[in-house]
Amino acid sequence: MASNAFMQEAIELSRKNIRDGKGGPFAAVVVREQKIIARGTNLVTSTNDPTAHAEVVAIREACRTLQTFQLTGCDIYTSCEPCPMCLGAIYWARPDTIYYANTHIDAANIGFDDFFIYKEIALPITDRKIPMIQMMREEAFVAFEEWKKSQDKIHY
Repeated sequence: MASNAFMQEAIELSRKNIRDGKGGPFAAVVVREQKIIARGTNLVTSTNDPTAHAEVVAIREACRTLQTFQLTGCDIYTSCEPCPMCLGAIYWARPDTIYYANTHIDAANIGFDDFFIYKEIALPITDRKIPMIQMMREEAFVAFEEWKKSQDKIHY
């Protein structure tokens, strides 16, 4: 069940993040059993980490707290619709629901435009702006074969 209080927490964290100079106006909280178990803000510029988006930071903290790599049974409240990277991370984490406030269009209007990434993903690999060159597949495939045969693997 959605809660305005959890979204309000994400919004307040996003505003505090601006005032603290830690990064962009983005924040997220992870909720389980109607309690916040993790918080995250955008830390890209303060940590020099382009992956330190609010949702990713919150997911990492939640997984450490719960000592698991999946967030089944959890909800994510984020101050803005997730970007393509965060959306991918969210799907890998497998929460039950994502609640968001601002849209990706709102973000684009203040200088955070991810549309080019959506366009790039849809292109064939050979047409992308950053060259993607496959090499040493046969050598690398050995690890995939080992994984396939492993009896000790944990599926995710």
